[in-house]
Amino acid sequence: MTSERWKNDIAYAMTPFKLLTWHIGVWPLQNYNVYSLIRCFFVICCLSLMMILLSIEIYMDCTDAEDNVDSLMLISCGILGVIKILWFRIYANNLTNNYRSALNDYLTIQDMKERTTMRKHAFVGRILCCCMLSFSYISCTIYGLIPLFRNNQNITNQNIELKYTIPSRCALEYLHAPLSIYSYRFICVMEALLMMLTSTTNHGNDSLFLNITLHVCGQVEILKTRFLNFDNTEPQVYERFNALIQRHSYLIRMARELADMISFVLLIQLFIISMQLCITGFQFILALKVNDAAMAGKSLMVQFTFLSQLTLYSFIGDYLRLQMEEVGLSIYQNAWYNFPTKLMKNLIFVIMRTEYPVALYAGNFVVNLSTYMSILKASISYLSVLRVMVEI
Repeated sequence: MTSERWKNDIAYAMTPFKLLTWHIGVWPLQNYNVYSLIRCFFVICCLSLMMILLSIEIYMDCTDAEDNVDSLMLISCGILGVIKILWFRIYANNLTNNYRSALNDYLTIQDMKERTTMRKHAFVGRILCCCMLSFSYISCTIYGLIPLFRNNQNITNQNIELKYTIPSRCALEYLHAPLSIYSYRFICVMEALLMMLTSTTNHGNDSLFLNITLHVCGQVEILKTRFLNFDNTEPQVYERFNALIQRHSYLIRMARELADMISFVLLIQLFIISMQLCITGFQFILALKVNDAAMAGKSLMVQFTFLSQLTLYSFIGDYLRLQMEEVGLSIYQNAWYNFPTKLMKNLIFVIMRTEYPVALYAGNFVVNLSTYMSILKASISYLSVLRVMVEI
């Protein structure tokens, strides 16, 4: 019965993320052999192909500004996807250590309240994953179906300007792609799959990282409860308290491995998100001015996607920092004045350690709600200036 419960808990916490990231070669608990490398290399080649097509399209300059904005957005997403795959492979040990630690946590948990805490954080991770990927996949499906319905007529007519899933008409003509109803539909479907793959490499990897970060936060919450409920009247006081200190040090080390791994990725992601918020925001202003509902809706959809990424990283980064800080508070709220004198001296060092909590960094910038608000304020100020210029 207990083993079945462990299996169910592990499957509940990890199966969705394994399904998302195994086929792109970054699942932490996979065998890092030549087959996983081939999967990773294939995905990078697919993303590179998409970025090359879009770059050719922009270079040939035969499309309108709306298509160029879409091309820049997809190139940015492709760059982010490639960076995340490479970084998650380079720092595979950091992720592997954390996921193996999570496996051990589920196998050794005994207290039902602590198990409930772990399940709660796993549930939040699953919800975030479903929300991000559902919206992203639905958007990709819409992008893929629109060209098929719009150009369902005789596409061999030279007077008809073809629309593809991603802006690639000029690039495909330059590469002499075959022009028939079947090849056109095939290209549209393949481009829709490329967009879904781009979404997976972005939101799938985000979900993988945020899920294990939430698990670490859950373990810190359990540690806080153990510190708060520590009973100094039971035997082996020093041994039990030292075990809690070692657990605290271990969780700090796991959190730092995650923070070190994601630092460069977050720096690039924050730069791209800030740039895209300004570009798509300006596009939205122009769409409202010319009453273009389709372009306005597309701009809002893109902004919502990038803002959701920024919001989740900022919120969970702030949550991790707060959990680490509150370890010292939970120790102070215990009846520490009844502890043995030698043990009270050790409490000071533990509390001092919580004064410098682990946090997520984008280079030298702390990723938390304050950073989130700063980026939003800067973007809104920039868009306000552009709006005034457009109205003039």
